[in-house]
Amino acid sequence: MTTLFSQSQTWTFPFCPEPPDWFLDWGSIQNHFDWIQNLEGCQQDPIYHAEGDVLIHTKMVCEALISSLNWRQLGVQERSMLFAAALLHDVAKPAFTKIEENGRISSKGHARQGARMVRQILSQFDPPVQFSIRETVCAIVQFGSLPIWLLDKPNPQQSVIKASQVVRCDFLALLAEADVRGRECSDRQEILDKIELFREFCQENNCLNSPRQFPSAHSRFIYFRKDNGNPDAEMFDDTKCEVVLMSGLPGSGKDYWIKENLPSLPVISLDALRLEMNISPEKNQSAILDKAKQRAKEYLRSRTSFVWNATNTSKQMRQQLIDLFAAYNARIRIVYLEVPLEEVLRRNSSRNAPVPEAVIRKLAERLDIPDITEAHQVDRIVNN
Repeated sequence: MTTLFSQSQTWTFPFCPEPPDWFLDWGSIQNHFDWIQNLEGCQQDPIYHAEGDVLIHTKMVCEALISSLNWRQLGVQERSMLFAAALLHDVAKPAFTKIEENGRISSKGHARQGARMVRQILSQFDPPVQFSIRETVCAIVQFGSLPIWLLDKPNPQQSVIKASQVVRCDFLALLAEADVRGRECSDRQEILDKIELFREFCQENNCLNSPRQFPSAHSRFIYFRKDNGNPDAEMFDDTKCEVVLMSGLPGSGKDYWIKENLPSLPVISLDALRLEMNISPEKNQSAILDKAKQRAKEYLRSRTSFVWNATNTSKQMRQQLIDLFAAYNARIRIVYLEVPLEEVLRRNSSRNAPVPEAVIRKLAERLDIPDITEAHQVDRIVNN
């Protein structure tokens, strides 16, 4: 996976404790970050979180993390990433917490949405947090509970190998351990034993502190598309053509990038079809998508490489398209472009047919950035 960006490599998170005293300045953290205050008063299930609300839990998690010798032995930047993840790991709980019919309190779905919120929060830092660091923090938040729930996964091996492609699994174990030590529950030791088992399992699968390696890009692609594949199996590459799947908010520069880098390839553009068919971006897009897929199938049948140019900001939408392309034995390359949201809105306002600002902001809130588990190749081109 290729990631291009323009920014310094050095980064530390505000108020991240430092040696020799490792002091946690919680008062400054509360005064500095609005999203921390939103955690106060958010209830938690007393069976799993007898310590109190989410704010109390978050402070306890941070205290547990910075007390960890394994965390203290990391580099400055790695400590900052994990500290940021600890502060933000439950940031979406206030919006996702509800009381069930049986009286229990749950917050299903808060991890995935939490990762999206983390992306927005870190993007608003001045200067913005470097892309690779920001996405690492997002991934730690999204997959932070994997060490605890590993044995409940349908395919534990694929789960850890998949996670390792986007984040270090030892980071997940560190956050999960802090999460457990930062709460009051009767099954603490049982959960800590699960986390240790997670570490051992990742070590056995060669993915504890680095991505699991595959014999080839095609082997990796096929592995993540099967339920019970073998990560060591080298798959025969039977691809017939290449589909370049563009991804990015309107105004991120997809048209320009295609013109500069792939001028000879035919392009299926949903924007162009939208104008051709006179359908507003705010109306039902099914007719446009059907027309685009018809053209794609024509190229795929003739083994002609082409570009699919649309926003493709959700993983679900990309997966549907990738399933279609893979069925015709196409090699899939995703090209994701990112510029700051303010620049996206400025560019969009100067277009002949601008997308409504509300639509762009909604896409940004639900953005799933492509990762290497989705395709043969993923290029992430970021300009801060």
